[in-house]
Amino acid sequence: MTIDHHPAVTAPCVALRRYGAVEATDVHDFHQVVLGLDGAMVMTVDGIGQQIDAGSAWLIPAGARHDYAGLGDNRQLVLDLPATSVAVPERLFDRARAVSVDPAVTQLVQRIAARAGGDTASAGFAGIAGGAMRRFHWDAAARLCAAILADDRSTSSAATNGVGLDFARIDRWMRAHLSEPLRIADLAAHCGFGMRRFHQLFNDAFGETPGRYLQRLRLDVAVTLLADRKLSLSEVALEVGFGDQSAFNHAFTRRFGVAPGGWRGE
Repeated sequence: MTIDHHPAVTAPCVALRRYGAVEATDVHDFHQVVLGLDGAMVMTVDGIGQQIDAGSAWLIPAGARHDYAGLGDNRQLVLDLPATSVAVPERLFDRARAVSVDPAVTQLVQRIAARAGGDTASAGFAGIAGGAMRRFHWDAAARLCAAILADDRSTSSAATNGVGLDFARIDRWMRAHLSEPLRIADLAAHCGFGMRRFHQLFNDAFGETPGRYLQRLRLDVAVTLLADRKLSLSEVALEVGFGDQSAFNHAFTRRFGVAPGGWRGE
């Protein structure tokens, strides 16, 4: 048995991987989602074993030891997700679990794999380099996280655990209203809580304040919209809730270190 070690990861990384028949063990300081693509593998996390194939996935919290081996020829799409990168509720990774995913997620996994073309190493996709590689990873990660959170089958068992907020429903509601001048008071009222209690419950479920999460969510969605070159930068800004392009440029540059136009390669 071998144990893999990883350098520090500060940005999301999407990779196609084939797992061998020899069992290996891994522990890392970022969350990970392993999505079945072709063939199958078996993974055991915290003593719970599950076969992963198309239509299923493992959600693995940072720090969780996992043992894995391939079952014949296989390919999996693996998302490495540092806690400070793509906006996802912290409670989504409160424990390791295998989940079924709906056909929409499965189809997205297939499309992302097809965009890469050919076989790839775990470090990234062949044929994609430089800034295009960074755009690919962020865009794919943002789309995958949105699809997982939209999938009731993959989030229902962890959404509340009997207490607190249904984080998946709140995430979906926020995404559906991004283009509006959303106030946190409106979101609290929508959930049936006063502001103080809502802030407390939101922090417990999401790991950050509503305002910070909303800002990260707006910029994640902006990354996916920027991939559509038919949309102007001002249209993207309005679509994710920025009142003007200047505010959008400032927020985007502060987070990604490059202006939206530079990110797009213009």
